[in-house]
Amino acid sequence: MRPMAQVAMVMNLDKCIGCHTCSVTCKQTWTNRPGMEYVYFNNVETKPGVGYPRRYEDQEQWHGGWTLDKRGRLQLKAGGRVRKLLQIFWNPNLPSIDDYGDPWTYDYQTVIDAPLGAHNPTAHSISALTGKDVNLHWGPNWEDDLAGAPARAMADPNLAGLEDRVRMEFEDVFMFYLPRICEHCLNPSCVASCPSGAMYKRDEDGIVLVDQDRCRGWRFCVSGCPYKKVYFNHRTGKAEKCTFCFPRIEQGQPTICSETCVGRLRYLGLFLYDADKVLEAAATPDPQDLYEAQLSVFLDPEDPQVRTEAERAGIPTDWIEAARRSPVYALACRHKVALPLHPEYRTLPMVWYIPPLSPVADVAHAEGYDENDPDRVFATIESLRIPMEYLANLFTAGDTSHIRRVLRKLAAIRGYQRAAQLGIDPADDLPEQVGASPDDLDDLYRLLAIAKYDERYVIPPAHTEDAGRLMAQHEQLFCSLDTPGGPGMGGTGPEGVDAFHGGASPGASHQFRDDAGRQRFNLFGWDGSGSAPGLFPEESAP
Repeated sequence: MRPMAQVAMVMNLDKCIGCHTCSVTCKQTWTNRPGMEYVYFNNVETKPGVGYPRRYEDQEQWHGGWTLDKRGRLQLKAGGRVRKLLQIFWNPNLPSIDDYGDPWTYDYQTVIDAPLGAHNPTAHSISALTGKDVNLHWGPNWEDDLAGAPARAMADPNLAGLEDRVRMEFEDVFMFYLPRICEHCLNPSCVASCPSGAMYKRDEDGIVLVDQDRCRGWRFCVSGCPYKKVYFNHRTGKAEKCTFCFPRIEQGQPTICSETCVGRLRYLGLFLYDADKVLEAAATPDPQDLYEAQLSVFLDPEDPQVRTEAERAGIPTDWIEAARRSPVYALACRHKVALPLHPEYRTLPMVWYIPPLSPVADVAHAEGYDENDPDRVFATIESLRIPMEYLANLFTAGDTSHIRRVLRKLAAIRGYQRAAQLGIDPADDLPEQVGASPDDLDDLYRLLAIAKYDERYVIPPAHTEDAGRLMAQHEQLFCSLDTPGGPGMGGTGPEGVDAFHGGASPGASHQFRDDAGRQRFNLFGWDGSGSAPGLFPEESAP
């Protein structure tokens, strides 16, 4: 046993309202710099849909993730070292700007400078990359709320084999939102794909980062990531990706996407896992067994032997205690309602999802069941608007049994709580039918519905005894929000990290000048004290 700690996230898709607040705050914090106009470390996709970049889930086209060779050994789907050396100056598996969509803005200056006249001027779209006029035909959130679904949604790779069952007509259509960030995998194919060794996984918390000093811009990490969450900064010539807001995590604060989530659907916590089992789990022959194989990698923090081995491995005691209180461990391992995204990629992703349970009351009523009997709602699971096969293609490599089990448990929670609120006696065997106890259902209800801030985010801060090692990493990978270089690309060193945190360095540390020399102010992390020059337009002289 070789215990290690991993910071992880769980998202409850039943609570996502598609407001894109997480995308906006992440964009303003991490990717609002030249060269990153098309980049979204956090994006929210409407499913069914082809996603961003277009059809990123089609690994027959992009060759991301891992596969097994004839001997059952793991190998990169895009090929090994020899193939990479032969293709080092031409990578055929990269999405083009057409797959991402040419980022655009609008020519507002034309409207501002237009003289008085009978015709209203218009602000036409211009490319944020070239400044030239552009005709819009694709981009992030292009499919928001099923926009263009009849023409494009059937190209969703997860609908393969469901063409006869799924229709995009209004009365038959279904949709839900899927927020996505980097998965910070236990077996990251982006790290293995990097020829220069710039991609690495931190030992202390498992966060996957890019060493900007070592990155040479080969972009094999972009093609190697099956989730397409590594991006190329065309201004700096470096790869960049979601950092899991590690400067905030090190101070015990949640990621910016979690902090600002309107639906409160994100949970952050720790897993303890056995590093010696990762390779074996990722090499599981049957893709439909990969979910259970990944569960077998995680260690029970309540087990005295696990705690002893974790302490011997150097994991701090408060981290072990945080793993015991971790909401992600409770949802993924204890209650088993959270599932990994595309386990068939064999990267062992560490951002998990609770699948959406469509409203079942109307379905049950339409089927002729007594709506006062919550137990009868199980019979409608097969008739839900979102096909179980589609969810299985997303989360369990096509195995519908796990989806059915999770949806039944979520339905049992609703039925149990509804019965309690209406004074109806629920069926005595209702919890037993879903493999739970009444206390389990109550615990799940509290966690999914009414959990407080410190119950949703259980993040132990970094230890001072690790300060030297972490500081050395910060010198290369600090959160440089206010310099053109981006994360790890220059700036003020560790002070840049402090300025990221709320109340850490008020006033001057949040001030910077943009490329045009204008005074700007970074609102994120400001504690409200001190002046805020440039935050609001200055009054013009009379």
